[in-house]
Amino acid sequence: MILCSNPSEQFKSYQSEIELAVSTVMRSKNYILGEQVSLLEGEFAEYIGTSSAIGVANGTDAIEIALRSLNIGYGDEVITVSHTAVATVAAIEASGAKAVLVDIDPNFYTLNPNQLEMVLTKRTKAVIAVHLYGNAVDLDSVLSFCKANKIFLIEDVSQAHGAKYKGKRLGSIGDIGCFSCYPTKNLGAIGDAGLVTTNNLDLANKVRMIREYGWHNRTSMFPGRNSRLDELQAAILRIKLKYLDSDNQKRRDTAKFYYDNLSLLPIEFPKISMNVESVFHLFVINVANQKKLIDYLKKEGVMAGIHYPLPVHLHPAYKDRVVISKDMSVTEGIVKKIVSLPIYPELSHSDTKLIVNAMKKFFK
Repeated sequence: MILCSNPSEQFKSYQSEIELAVSTVMRSKNYILGEQVSLLEGEFAEYIGTSSAIGVANGTDAIEIALRSLNIGYGDEVITVSHTAVATVAAIEASGAKAVLVDIDPNFYTLNPNQLEMVLTKRTKAVIAVHLYGNAVDLDSVLSFCKANKIFLIEDVSQAHGAKYKGKRLGSIGDIGCFSCYPTKNLGAIGDAGLVTTNNLDLANKVRMIREYGWHNRTSMFPGRNSRLDELQAAILRIKLKYLDSDNQKRRDTAKFYYDNLSLLPIEFPKISMNVESVFHLFVINVANQKKLIDYLKKEGVMAGIHYPLPVHLHPAYKDRVVISKDMSVTEGIVKKIVSLPIYPELSHSDTKLIVNAMKKFFK
C-alpha cells in the first residue's frame, strides 16, 4: 500500500545518522533542554531568518505559548480559519482567548483576507495565518490589516517548513511563527516536537520562560507550563534540517509530475500565488466524487486522505462555541471534494506513475 505520508521511509534514509545521534544523546546523560536543543534553536533560527527560535514540546503548545507571550488570553479574540487542524483552535482556547473563524479563499484554500474586517471587534488581538498544504497565506493583505488595526500576526507554519513568501521564509514575517514537527511534517521528529520563531528578543525570552514554569533562575516570575523539547528529538531534527531543502525539492518534483500528468482530468488544483515558493506538504485535488475516488485508489493500493474532512466549527466540541463569519460556504463546500494524494520525499517515481495511472483509469 502506498501511504499518503510515510515518515518511517525518511528514517531509513537517515538511519545511520539518526541512530548515532540518539546513541550520543543517551550517553550524554542530558535529556531535556541541553546542548542539542540549543544547537537546533540556533540552526533553525538561521535557516528561517529570525534572531531566535525556541524549542517546545509540540506545535499546539507553540501556538498557545506564542499567544501567552503576546499577553493574549481571557476576554480576547483571535481570528483564524476553520479549514485547519483542530490544534490551531484548541491552542487558542487553551490560552483563554476565543477563536473567531473566517472562510478560506476559493482559489488558494487559505485564509480569505477579505473577511477579516467582517469579524473585527474591539476584543480582536491577533490573526493566526495558517499556511496550508505547503502554501502561504496572502501575507501582504493580512499584514496590512494587522498593522492598520494594531493587532499581532502569528504564522502557523506547521505545514510549510521552508516555504517562502516574496523570498522570505515563512515564520520570519509575522510577529511570531509557530511550527509543529510531528513525524509527518516536512521537518518531522520521531515523536512530538515544536518550534517558535521571532525577531523580537523580549518575546523570545518570554517564550523560553513560559515553556518552563515561567522560570528565571528557577524562580517562577509568572505562571508558566511544562513544554520542554527533549534532546533526542532535537538531535533528530538537526539531522533532518540539513536535508530539508533537498527533501522539499523532491516534493516539488513529485508535484510537478502530478500537474503534468493529471491536468487534463476533470479535477481542480488549489492555486499557488506567484509570490509563494511552495513546499507541498500535501498535494490536494478537488474532485466531484471524493469518496468513490478514495475507495477506488485504496483498491489499487493507494492510500489517499482528506485534509480536513470536517471544518473545526462543525466538530461537536466547537459547534456553537466558536464565533464564525457569516459566510463559510467555501470551507463547508470543499471538504466534500478535496483529496490528498501521496507525497513525501521518498516516494518513488514508479509509485507516482502507479498513482497517476490509477487516477486515469478511474476517470476513463
